[in-house]
Amino acid sequence: MFDDVKEAVLKFITSRFTVIALVMILAASGILYRLFELQIINGESYLESFQLRIEKTKDIQATRGNIYDRNGNLLAYNELANNVVIEDVYESDSLRDENINETINKVIDIVESNGDTVVNDLSIQLDENGDFEYTVEGTTLLRFLADIYGHTTIDQLAYEERTATPDEVMEYLGKKFEIGALTDPEDKKSFEAGYGYTNDRFLKVVTLRYYMSLNSYQKYIDTTIAEAVSDQTVSDIMENSDVLLGVSIEENTARKYVDAEYFALILGYTGKVSSTELAQLQADYPDMDYDSSDTVGKSGIEQAMESTLQGTKGSETVYVDTVGQVLETTNYVEPRSGNDVYLTIDKNLQEACYDILESRLAGILVNKIVNAKTVSTTVKTSDLKIAIYDVYFKLFENSVIDTTHFTEDDAKETELKVLSVFNSKQETVLEGLRSELMEKQTPYNELSLEYKNYETYITTILRDNNVLVNEDTEDDTYVTYTKDERISLYEYLHYAIAQNWIDITKLSLDSQYTDSEEIYEHIVSYITGKLANDLTFSKMLYRYILEDDLISGRDCCNVLLEQGVVKLEDSELKSWNAGNESAYTFIINRINNLELTPAQLNLDPCSGSIVITDVNTGDVLALVSYPGYDNNRMANGVDAEYYAKLRADLSTPLYNYATQQRTAPGSTFKPLSATAGLMEGVITTTSSIRCTGTFDKFTNGPHCWIYPSSHGELTVAGGITNSCNCFFYEVGYRLGSENGTYNSDKGLEILREYCDMYGLTEKSGIEIEESAPIVSTQDAVRSAIGQGTNSFTTVQLARYITTVANSGTCFNLTLIDKTTDSNGNLLQEYSATVRNTVDLPSSYWDAIHSGMRGVVEKRSDYSDLNVQVAGKTGTAQERSDRANHALFVSYAPYNNPEISITTRVAFGYTSSYAAQITRDVYDYYYNVDAREELLDGSAQSLEGGGTGD
Repeated sequence: MFDDVKEAVLKFITSRFTVIALVMILAASGILYRLFELQIINGESYLESFQLRIEKTKDIQATRGNIYDRNGNLLAYNELANNVVIEDVYESDSLRDENINETINKVIDIVESNGDTVVNDLSIQLDENGDFEYTVEGTTLLRFLADIYGHTTIDQLAYEERTATPDEVMEYLGKKFEIGALTDPEDKKSFEAGYGYTNDRFLKVVTLRYYMSLNSYQKYIDTTIAEAVSDQTVSDIMENSDVLLGVSIEENTARKYVDAEYFALILGYTGKVSSTELAQLQADYPDMDYDSSDTVGKSGIEQAMESTLQGTKGSETVYVDTVGQVLETTNYVEPRSGNDVYLTIDKNLQEACYDILESRLAGILVNKIVNAKTVSTTVKTSDLKIAIYDVYFKLFENSVIDTTHFTEDDAKETELKVLSVFNSKQETVLEGLRSELMEKQTPYNELSLEYKNYETYITTILRDNNVLVNEDTEDDTYVTYTKDERISLYEYLHYAIAQNWIDITKLSLDSQYTDSEEIYEHIVSYITGKLANDLTFSKMLYRYILEDDLISGRDCCNVLLEQGVVKLEDSELKSWNAGNESAYTFIINRINNLELTPAQLNLDPCSGSIVITDVNTGDVLALVSYPGYDNNRMANGVDAEYYAKLRADLSTPLYNYATQQRTAPGSTFKPLSATAGLMEGVITTTSSIRCTGTFDKFTNGPHCWIYPSSHGELTVAGGITNSCNCFFYEVGYRLGSENGTYNSDKGLEILREYCDMYGLTEKSGIEIEESAPIVSTQDAVRSAIGQGTNSFTTVQLARYITTVANSGTCFNLTLIDKTTDSNGNLLQEYSATVRNTVDLPSSYWDAIHSGMRGVVEKRSDYSDLNVQVAGKTGTAQERSDRANHALFVSYAPYNNPEISITTRVAFGYTSSYAAQITRDVYDYYYNVDAREELLDGSAQSLEGGGTGD
């Protein structure tokens, strides 16, 4: 019976009509069965073998265009590289997720064992505590959540989805892909899965599974597991191909950046396109065929010039078998390389400015650090000092010292000593906090400063983790605790429970029907559990460990040596080991040698910016933001550990201080106020205003910076040269006066008109991300000296002073010089467009220029410079407990301006420091012989004085 059935089936299969029909049906569905051999045996036809052939269309990525400086120096390029990719060829059965997860884990093991990095660019990353956190916010976060939960718009998000914590999203994805789930929210580093997941591994697997799910419905898209891997990884993957289903090596290119830290905040970096970016790119460039697997510019010029740099994809038809192995390729279409972009930036000038800025910031620190445990804070901000103990603490707070290494097997003698001290302190403090929360119940205002800081951090943790929610800021008890500080945290949390301000779902309670005392006990357990593993809290403990001399400055220095953060020459090491060098001297020498940088120490000042323009074209020649970072480690698959370090770095290296930091302009605003005063007729070039040291039109009026002295009679040029506050208070007052009555709003409206003339009401025109300017809406008198609510970026001030320098042409500044194709053929020349012109009589310009030249002529540090400079200092106070921001705007040569230089040192004490840094940049630019000395790689001291502003 069986033989009869077999014979009938074979005759049916091998009949000519049936084969043709079957082929047509399968071809229509994109699947072909190729008959390899049809044998005739004993007069009977048998199908010896057949093979499944799946036809797919595969995109071939184009090579991204290069980026060059104005002189053709390469800044960004591509290198041939090997990527590890996986195609979803897994059967849709009960073991599907288990098999995919097992394969991914095996590949991760191989990749990481060879020192390569797994792609890990989900919008959730690990923070410095190893906990999950979002890396996006606002609408971008909602778009991400909509993608996670399978919605096409953010409006479809349910409340629970819209408010989901990173932990909840990860738990959702873990269950979706059968990776595992959190077993205990208070111990999130342990997941219930056979592979023994840590948070780090769990995130990597989730990320890859998520991207595989996005690609599963695409035409032929592999999911990249690791980019630009080593030859050893390639070899290991190929050797294990029999057990790594769907995994292969794909040749591609890796994005590389030259001298990364100097240019990262201009160039940005590339990465996998997000859903939000993809939707926008598809809308903006419908002919470019963007899809979810594309690598695109994520920030900076890479993002701004994305469509120029991207290139055009090629394609080919691919036939694969059931396990994704390629059998044949046809219909090959060559991809077309992206176009090249040339910037207006001068590479050498950019790097010189960065190095000058860093070394001078280090010089300021060396001048400010004193060998003391504490310093006075009741002095002028320009006279503030830095205690060496604050330096020791910063080594811990900004993770210069890696405290996580203390528990490693290779931890050294001093590391183990410090760990022992820390463990004892942590145990004591946690016990003390539990006692406060359960027994003592000390009102907040009666706590020691140390315990006030701890309890403030506890409420921060509860709020950040959505345990303490929906607090009523008008509630009497809320006010009593947060402002009057007359009740204990114990009382406040009990009240919060009664008011339903506690989200008990975050506390792992067994039942929703729980009395308030049980909820409170869970809150205390939650708090102590959090603090025991919280790196920020640990750093707080180190402050008090140092204050109590439980470890010494010498211990801190020894840890730096043990961890290889710094190295000593043999002679100094011998002296150090012999005890002949103090910890204070050790630290000062390290800063002097830039072995410990201002960015690492995160003391004031630790950041700054310089913008240089060609005043006759509007080209930006240098746009420096310090500190920078290595964008090579952000492209080609984000280095998650490095990214976490950047996000935790207190000097915020991902933040562009030239284009994003806004501060009051201080006295750099006075040439604009002079313009307004002259043009509105409230002053003339020869009219005189008397400075008595105090502006007497108001009761208890504001003082001039020179108070209790005075400037006496000044014209507008003298007002600028001497930066006289009283002169410009009077200008602001007159601008707001009408028929003998002062109206601040009228004065503010006029000042805004002149802000607009100088381009200060809009972004500067540069092609990368920039914060919008803020023009003052308060107090015309103080706004006229650059106070009020005026707040501008360095690049916006650069546009303003460029307009002053060229006597009235306000450009939309540009960073782009030209674009060419990959063969160097010119495609488009770019130039700064003229936004508007400021039409002033030449006598007005002469007065303003003369006043600014006078500012520089009064400075002895500019006397030996071989170019004449005009400029204006500015000091901007942001906080009363920190140094002022230091600013200097300038241009040169005075009689025939070519360039402008705008410098801001955040929390830089005095504008004199900004002026001295700028002086060194001019020396570099105009004096080739001085360059080697200016860039000798060590801290450069600056003079502490200077004229007022």
